[in-house]
Amino acid sequence: MAPDQPNMAAAKPAPQRLKQRSEFLRAASKGRKAVANGLVLQALRRDDGLPARVGFTVTKKVGNSVVRNRTRRRLKEAARLLLREVDVGSVDLVLIGRDATRSRPFAALIDDIRRSLGKAGVV
Repeated sequence: MAPDQPNMAAAKPAPQRLKQRSEFLRAASKGRKAVANGLVLQALRRDDGLPARVGFTVTKKVGNSVVRNRTRRRLKEAARLLLREVDVGSVDLVLIGRDATRSRPFAALIDDIRRSLGKAGVV
């Protein structure tokens, strides 16, 4: 292995995506919910030993498609950076964007996710 390449055996697997409506509904009905200034997090523990799965949603109340997509991209990047550092285990996470998500400072958004993970009992 070249010295400038990271050891991939030691790297934890990247979170997968939640894509089906039934997966989102399961997390909403059976999971724990944590509300923060910039987002709502729903978390549901799984017993399958697979990597975390993450889903993102932003309602039409937040704005038009351009605004919703920007909000979703901010959530995705904040979650990507945080979940690289924090081991959450086998869990389904749903991050729901709010109106404050797009104007919230990025560091505060990451902090909101971190605190929400703690409130939901994931970490």
